[in-house]
Amino acid sequence: MPSFDVVSKTDMAEVENAIQNVTREIAQRYDFKGSKSTVTIEESEITINADDDLKLKQIHEILQGHLSRRKVEPGVLDYKTVEQAAGQSVRQKVSIKQGIEKDLAKKLVKEIKATKAKVQVAIQGDELRVTGKKRDDLQEVIAFLKEKGGEQPLQFENFRD
Repeated sequence: MPSFDVVSKTDMAEVENAIQNVTREIAQRYDFKGSKSTVTIEESEITINADDDLKLKQIHEILQGHLSRRKVEPGVLDYKTVEQAAGQSVRQKVSIKQGIEKDLAKKLVKEIKATKAKVQVAIQGDELRVTGKKRDDLQEVIAFLKEKGGEQPLQFENFRD
């Protein structure tokens, strides 16, 4: 029986390269001269330190621009709440989503079943396995998920006949 996996993976090497480019751009930009704004990454969490909310928003735009140039979708970023640091400066943690969370997986299974496609969907850890009798049914599910979009970018891999 044909099957494929629905996964959500982020290339961490590309994210680290984008962070390095953001750091370089912050050091060169005129509007960041004399500011103590920094962007650092540890494992799968980015920490943004900025002088004020305006600079934080500018760093968000720079970060998303560099990620999109490196073909990493901005949907992988999960912005946490903004914390006040020393003085007027602010700090924000941004986690990078890896894998499909349980709640999202259950929601996707429900939506796929609502399409009445003749497929079975199973949650396997942080990915979904979709199986069906016909390749066309699986392609319909892929088209449906691509069209639907969502809060997290999805990839389709391990397609087997």
